[in-house]
Amino acid sequence: MPTVLPTPRIYRLFADILEYPKKDSIDAVRECADLLSAISAEAASKMEEFSAFTMQTSLGYLQEAYTSAFDLQPVSFPYTGYQLFGESYKRGSFMVSLKEKYREHGFPETKELPDHLTVLLRFLAVLEEKDERELNRTLVVECMVPSLEKMEPAFEDKGNPYGEVIRSLLATVREMARVIDTRIADSAGSTVDLQATVPAMYEEG
Repeated sequence: MPTVLPTPRIYRLFADILEYPKKDSIDAVRECADLLSAISAEAASKMEEFSAFTMQTSLGYLQEAYTSAFDLQPVSFPYTGYQLFGESYKRGSFMVSLKEKYREHGFPETKELPDHLTVLLRFLAVLEEKDERELNRTLVVECMVPSLEKMEPAFEDKGNPYGEVIRSLLATVREMARVIDTRIADSAGSTVDLQATVPAMYEEG
């Protein structure tokens, strides 16, 4: 019997960690680090580093680090559509496409824009639970991975601890892309129509 990975829980924990820090954020970090060992040693190691930081610092400093990481510089804004398309009409089309997919799957609207990392992570958790492989793969491979790859260099020389979270998440989604591809290959030749799923990503111009 195949091993059931704790992916939905991990995605939801990442979403909690990538929100503005609260008192219970440290618990999410610790749990996430423990669970990640089932998916990626690299991801677990990076989250362990962030966990060690959270255990040694105050909530106020953690909140300052969060603001510095995600609110002040466009290069690390936590919006996948912005990372992929910038402030262009394509980002708007992309968000419309995401909202349509959310509605189709009964995923509730939030106060955040639909392309925010935390929203996509919680939606990916739902897709994992429903075993929606094709859409899951599209969002991981075509949205999450390239967005995080664009964000990650912004943390290289700044010493901001949230860089470890981004690196941990990037290692996680890269590994999940491999896992999803294996599932699809094992499911009688299913195909992925990326253009139909997220059309805004393939518009010309």
